[in-house]
Amino acid sequence: MNILAIESSCDDTAAAVVRNGRTVLSSCVSSQIEMHRIYGGVVPELASRKHIESITGLTDLALEQSGLSKGQVDAVAVTYAPGLIGAVLVGVNFAKGAAMALGVPLIPVHHVRGHIAANYLTYPELEPPFVCLCVSGGTTAIVDVRFYTDMEVLGSTRDDAAGECFDKVARVLGIGYPGGAPMDALAHGGDDSRYELPRAHVQGAELDMSFSGLKTAALNLIHNAQQKGEELELPSFAASFGRAVSESLVPRVMEAAAERGYGKVAIAGGVAANSRIRADLQAACAGSGDRLYLPELRWCGDNAAMIGCQGYYEYLAGRRAGLELNAYATRDISLG
Repeated sequence: MNILAIESSCDDTAAAVVRNGRTVLSSCVSSQIEMHRIYGGVVPELASRKHIESITGLTDLALEQSGLSKGQVDAVAVTYAPGLIGAVLVGVNFAKGAAMALGVPLIPVHHVRGHIAANYLTYPELEPPFVCLCVSGGTTAIVDVRFYTDMEVLGSTRDDAAGECFDKVARVLGIGYPGGAPMDALAHGGDDSRYELPRAHVQGAELDMSFSGLKTAALNLIHNAQQKGEELELPSFAASFGRAVSESLVPRVMEAAAERGYGKVAIAGGVAANSRIRADLQAACAGSGDRLYLPELRWCGDNAAMIGCQGYYEYLAGRRAGLELNAYATRDISLG
């Protein structure tokens, strides 16, 4: 089954063609990073306009690179939630038109379910159940993936997402946007115990997280140093910050894995590319005996191949949408 997939939930326009949920025939991404960098973050209205400009040509390119004709497309899958509402609407409306024109089913896909499915692209042998840590600019959650379309959030952030914290701290440091990669690179060689930063604990909800206190503490540390004319040891600051984030995430996902007893742990989302988190997960799973699944770096960020992958399993589960399909800024992953 050949699925044409569309992703436009934030600042990347993406189109892909995926066969039977595991084979990527093509994957095209148009990044808006340079446009948003001068603002230090995504400007929703500009993102929506750029999606409109890019989506038709990018989809044509994905079809061309797949080697398929339009008549060989069996379904269209699209991210319909969650994300920047204007951006998501561009993809949803384009996918509606494409499905109607091609005379094929339209499959709605939850963006975070797509990130989880990126693991299937790296590990064709991987099958549920497993526990997955989902970390990105907008999501931080521990998910029980009981089946391809049956999921439950076991714990999540009560406030900021981990990826948002990386972005905000990097912006104040002036080292670039988005902040995950620059912070990760800066941390190499730094002393991760040089700066003391908080790890939050949510009373009565052991698997929940909170990052607003960490973000505030990091920003205060930066501003206090600036006001006193002191220089931060930036590699050690970045390493200390990365350690604090990782130590807020890894013990909780391992606790969830022990509770569920599946013997399999995965990670998904843009922050899944962070080298400290990946290394700490590897060490934790080596100690627990759980099998760890780390998606290839190219599948960590937003892309349409992961949407085509998850779309295949949503299709098998009977999910279809008509022209009434709407976009949602937020949506519980358990609802699909």
